[in-house]
Amino acid sequence: MTLGTPSTNPYIELLTSFPPRPITSEEELIATQKVIDSLIDKGELTPDEQDYLNVLGTLVHEYEEKHKLIPDISGVELLKTLIAELGLRQKDLVPIFKTESIVSEVMSGQRNLTVNHIRQLAEFFHISPAAFFESR
Repeated sequence: MTLGTPSTNPYIELLTSFPPRPITSEEELIATQKVIDSLIDKGELTPDEQDYLNVLGTLVHEYEEKHKLIPDISGVELLKTLIAELGLRQKDLVPIFKTESIVSEVMSGQRNLTVNHIRQLAEFFHISPAAFFESR
């Protein structure tokens, strides 16, 4: 490719359409996430699109690491958040805890989560069991 000549390289076209650069504001984060979403919505990506998506994803990750957009929560606090986010009720968790009273005791801090509870909650919410353990 010679400078000054139009590029037909799909990766260069992606770079030109939305040049990746470090994210420094919430507005830039939203704009980058919109581009990421549009790529993901396409479904099957070309290798160039996948590389571009990886670059944008890295930039979002770096921004989020610096700005701690996602609070570190675990255990019962995570469980409460998941229940609220998904519009669930405590009785929806009875299959995991066996009774509503056990769900209530866990939620109020009167009873600890067991290894079995954590395993079943991880399966139920499709997340890693490690998310329920406090990071120190």
